[in-house]
Amino acid sequence: MKRLMIVVPCYNEQEVFESTLNELSNLIFDLIKKEKIAKNSGIMFVDDGSKDGTRRLICDAYKKYSHVYAVNLAGNVGHQNALMAGLEAAADLCDVTVTIDADLQDDTSVIEQMIDKYNGGCDIVYGVRNNRKTDGFFKRTTANAFYKLMKWLGAKTVDNHADFRLLSTRAVRELLRYEERNLFLRGVVTRLGYKTDCVYYARKKRMAGITKYPFRKMLSFAVEGITSFSVKPLKMIMALGLFIIFCSLLAIVYVLVSFFVGHANAGWPSLMISIWFLGGVQLFSIGLVGEYIGKIYLETKKRPRYNVEELLIHNEDE
Repeated sequence: MKRLMIVVPCYNEQEVFESTLNELSNLIFDLIKKEKIAKNSGIMFVDDGSKDGTRRLICDAYKKYSHVYAVNLAGNVGHQNALMAGLEAAADLCDVTVTIDADLQDDTSVIEQMIDKYNGGCDIVYGVRNNRKTDGFFKRTTANAFYKLMKWLGAKTVDNHADFRLLSTRAVRELLRYEERNLFLRGVVTRLGYKTDCVYYARKKRMAGITKYPFRKMLSFAVEGITSFSVKPLKMIMALGLFIIFCSLLAIVYVLVSFFVGHANAGWPSLMISIWFLGGVQLFSIGLVGEYIGKIYLETKKRPRYNVEELLIHNEDE
């Protein structure tokens, strides 16, 4: 039997923490009883610089329960970096990890299926939503468009999969070799190359609190994913530039012909529209190129992704 560690990144989750702890603990005990996992399996909470009482609750749970572990980060570093911190800490403690968000909108009952597929030889098992009924029309539409866009840009992603997944320890160690600071785990994990499979589930509504991914963060996450895994937008800029040059040549030909046949017009509105259009294209292009340059700037600094303030593991694991 293999030792399982469920990695749970937390940011201001005090309202759902007790429910999350109870549900995951019951799951661990049930899997141990069924002899699917080792008796020393556990849960590793990662506090991502929470501003409420989440860290205190995590520390209390660690002191109270032998199956609870914790990584307390010094400040907020973002969901993806918090996941990496938890995976790195868990890599030396277990044989297999499962990552899941603290709100438990993902169905914990399919973790048993993940374990079965792992025992069947899979190093990576993706949790995939089989519907988006709990999402509003806007989020459902934009999410589907995002996955289609990522595929069109050449990034390997799994549709309707977030960060609910199982990873074997060797897959985690391989993942830790990817040292980029601009993390988009949904794209990186698919590049590991190990045997994979999927389990399907219906996503639940959030138990309490508010989403940690409002529209602004979702948009930023989408830009991060696109610019981290494809240079196609840069090629599109060049293609757009060539298209505008072609249109400009046609416009010149049209003006010359109009002048010679005596039908030339002042064309003030069309002139202003052309200036505004070209100005917008230029600003957008500069901004997009700047996004890539900014990523290069951050990568060359090689700053650490996170700083672990406190690692809480039990004596038998130290």
